Amino acid sequence: MRVMAGETVDLIATDPPFNKGRDFHASPESLTKGAKFQDRWRWEDLHQEWIDRLEDDQPRLMEAIQSARHAHSAGMGAFMCFQAVRLLEMHRLLKPDGSLFLHCDPTASHYIKACLDAIFGQANFRNEIIWRRTAAPNTSYKALGKVHDVIFWYSKGEEYFYEQQGSRVVSLWDDIKRLESTSKENTGFPTQKPLALYERIIQMASEPGDIVLDPFAGCATTCVAAERLGRKWVGIDIGDKVAKVVKERMEREQIPLLYKNITFTNKMPRLRQVKKPTSDRCAEPRTMSRQEMKEFLIAKHGLQCQGCDRTFDIPDYLQLDHITPRSEGGLNHISNRTLLCGPCNVRKSNVLTLTGLRRLNKKQGLMAKPSAR
Repeated sequence: MRVMAGETVDLIATDPPFNKGRDFHASPESLTKGAKFQDRWRWEDLHQEWIDRLEDDQPRLMEAIQSARHAHSAGMGAFMCFQAVRLLEMHRLLKPDGSLFLHCDPTASHYIKACLDAIFGQANFRNEIIWRRTAAPNTSYKALGKVHDVIFWYSKGEEYFYEQQGSRVVSLWDDIKRLESTSKENTGFPTQKPLALYERIIQMASEPGDIVLDPFAGCATTCVAAERLGRKWVGIDIGDKVAKVVKERMEREQIPLLYKNITFTNKMPRLRQVKKPTSDRCAEPRTMSRQEMKEFLIAKHGLQCQGCDRTFDIPDYLQLDHITPRSEGGLNHISNRTLLCGPCNVRKSNVLTLTGLRRLNKKQGLMAKPSAR
């Protein structure tokens, strides 16, 4: 997604991992045999660059991730970080009137919604769709049977495409059942969803000729549904059998378009910019991690808050911040970094410069008093 041009996609309909804490494998004799993916997450496995970028550029989003980490587990926090960096790219790729439909289940849906609110804005939340996938739940003596998934619908802005699919379609979808093992449509992929489900999404949120993206293409359900409905589409997946699955599913569905018109690649294409970036932030090099920056500044200034001049005994009381806020065009470079105590960091927020913070602290009598000699 990082190399796709921004604001080029009309609709994203995707079914990412759910954080089920286990591995998934396709049926041995199925169309997708050999396909597998791991749905287990550890905070220790995260790229430090992800965490640094989120803490620097998306503090509200990072708060949502940390709440999942502390309220649930480190594994949930890691899963949300994995989702967040991809959701940011999805938001960038959507056209101003585009929509995202993200499929999940109650395992993490409440944490995912908090992240989506931070990225898309709560005002752009359209619906929480409940898909009742079965009427025959697994028997449980300790809780109610689990029969539904969740699909979040967010638009990128106030204007978005929506076409009503009959008067009976509401936010509870109980007329589309999950695939049975004997279904002709079944490819054996462990988390496959029915075509009817994604055809409904595509019909209600896009028009013929629009571009539909699925960044977790899996067994290509979104791609096939888009092709059947006359939409252009892009599917992304790390599986090495996706291209074969797409071809065979197109043939099985007897879709008129010949597969030779579908381009498959496992090479990273070059980034093409449709619009000139409004700043050079996206191309800004990061030569030091946040931890390295903190160590550098402590070696330079000691354990002193640069906002109020108070000195502390341990580095845990000091937080890395920007001299000029990111909202004002400040860079992540070490030359634009400083260390503040917690109260100064809150007071500065993403509005004041360091000079403005010190001026405010002096006005309110919050500066440390010089020690007597």
